[in-house]
Amino acid sequence: LGSGTQLALAVGRALAEVHGLGPDPVALADAVGRTRRSSVGIWTFACGGLVLDGGRVPGETRCGPLLARVSLPESWRCVVGIPEAQPGMSGEQEAHILAGLPPPPRHEVEALAHLVLLRLLPATLEPDFAAFGAALTDVQEVTGRWFGSAQGGVYAPGPTADLVAALRGFGATGVGQSSWGPAVFGFVEGEARGRALADEVRRQLGPGGRVYEGPIGAEGARVWSSASPSD
Repeated sequence: LGSGTQLALAVGRALAEVHGLGPDPVALADAVGRTRRSSVGIWTFACGGLVLDGGRVPGETRCGPLLARVSLPESWRCVVGIPEAQPGMSGEQEAHILAGLPPPPRHEVEALAHLVLLRLLPATLEPDFAAFGAALTDVQEVTGRWFGSAQGGVYAPGPTADLVAALRGFGATGVGQSSWGPAVFGFVEGEARGRALADEVRRQLGPGGRVYEGPIGAEGARVWSSASPSD
C-alpha cells in the first residue's frame, strides 16, 4: 500500500508548499529518501487509484516508471485491518533481509506478469469484480512465497495470517498483506457489505486493532490551507 512512502511525501509536500517549491512527486521522493525500493507509494501519492510500478534495474536508485494507472469503481470497497502487533520490517533491517533473499524463479516472475497484465488490469477496466479479486488473491500468493523464508510463510504468522484467514471467511476477495504486515486488506462489492465487513473485522481485532473502510481513492494527494487561529 506504500503508506510509509506516502506519509514521508505528505510531509515533504507540505514543506515544499510552505517554501514555494515545486510539487514533483519523484523529486520529493528522492529528497525524503523513498526511492530505494518500490515506487508504488510514490505513484499512489501522485495519482491515486491502482498503479503498476515498472520496477528498475538492481543497483539503481531512480524511481520506477509508472506503467499503468486505473481507477477502481467506487462500489468496490476495501477494508484494511491492522492488528495490534509489531510493525513489519523497514529501513536497514528490511534492506538486509532483501539482500539475502534469492531471486524469484523466472517462471514465477513470468506467471506474475501474466497475472497482472492479462487478468488483474483487464478486470479493473471491464470492470469484473470477481475476476479482479481472484487475480489479486493469486498475485498475493505468488509474491508471498518469495518472501516466505524471511517472514515465516506466505503471510506473516500470528495476527496477520489469522486476519487473512478471517477476511476470507467473512467473504472478502483479493485479500492480501501490505508489505511485511501487520496490515491486511480485502475487497467486497457494495457500500453496505463494506461496512458490514469492517464491523466483523473490528470484532475480530478487538480494541487494540484499527480498521479502515471505503473505496480506493481516485485522486492523488491534495493540499489545502487552514486559517491561522488569529484569523
